[in-house]
Amino acid sequence: MSLLSIRNLSVHFPTQAGTARAVEELSFVINKSEVLGLVGESGCGKSISALSILRLIPSPGQITAGQILYNDVDLLELPEEQMRKYRGKKIALIPQDPMTSLNPVYTVGFQTIEAIQAHEKIGHKEARQRTVELFELVRIPQAKDRIDEYPHQFSGGMRQRVMIAMALSCSPELLIADEPTTALDVTVQAQILELLRSIQKEKGMSILLITHDLGVVAELCDRVAVMYAGSLVEEASVQELFSNPLHPYTVGLMNCLPKPGTDRLVPIDGQPPDLVHLPAGCRFADRCVLVEPRSKEAIPPFEEKLPGHFVRCVVVGTRTPVLVKNA
Repeated sequence: MSLLSIRNLSVHFPTQAGTARAVEELSFVINKSEVLGLVGESGCGKSISALSILRLIPSPGQITAGQILYNDVDLLELPEEQMRKYRGKKIALIPQDPMTSLNPVYTVGFQTIEAIQAHEKIGHKEARQRTVELFELVRIPQAKDRIDEYPHQFSGGMRQRVMIAMALSCSPELLIADEPTTALDVTVQAQILELLRSIQKEKGMSILLITHDLGVVAELCDRVAVMYAGSLVEEASVQELFSNPLHPYTVGLMNCLPKPGTDRLVPIDGQPPDLVHLPAGCRFADRCVLVEPRSKEAIPPFEEKLPGHFVRCVVVGTRTPVLVKNA
């Protein structure tokens, strides 16, 4: 059963050069108790899509079309006062950079307590006790003492745990994790992923995981949607996508991954298209090894090529891109 349904979402940014179409006719569904990975290279529109759900698009960006249905309620139609009841309470965000997201002049405990009291009618003492419990849940040692410390007194991994605690403070049904392991070392990344996995199973909440790291997707997600230049190009279960990637861009991403027994990586040639001057046809056409003249004529439909496996490509089904196997 779906918890969140995004339908034909478009987000545009006016610039001096013209209108940048950061997200164009984006559609996907997040089911209850499901982890969906949204992957793609930097600048493809992943974070803008996430901020659209919370209606926090930075100015001068605008949501120009589409619906964002949360339990069949269109969030785009709600007055701002009502929308505030969804942010943090029903849908929570773990932002990319915990250092810039935490206020350096307030203790981490004060900021978490403030987040709780913004949505719950409880006193300071009870909110403080809940904060301690949350810090213990995310495995911050000596939680009773550390809630009175400032962000600069925490390591990057511990600051990320604080942000997870704040996001969980009001027991949201949907957690949006925007690059939750960026800038963390490999050991800490593994700890954060294990933490998210265990909390998700314990709480039964849904997660939208935004990342460019396919390894993170393999660790945590049930389904994965691949995004390129503001549009989805492929969507499938994690097992299906990794065993049988169909879109040339997805195959290109797979080929960029380091593989045991070889130091050779296969890059994707070229650059993503200018979002102000998008091509008439497939947005990946200029970088695609399988491109055909018809690829450039019109935007390919997002079609179910295999059961539960959707692809935006006119070539898939007639020719298959080459996935480089382990040596």
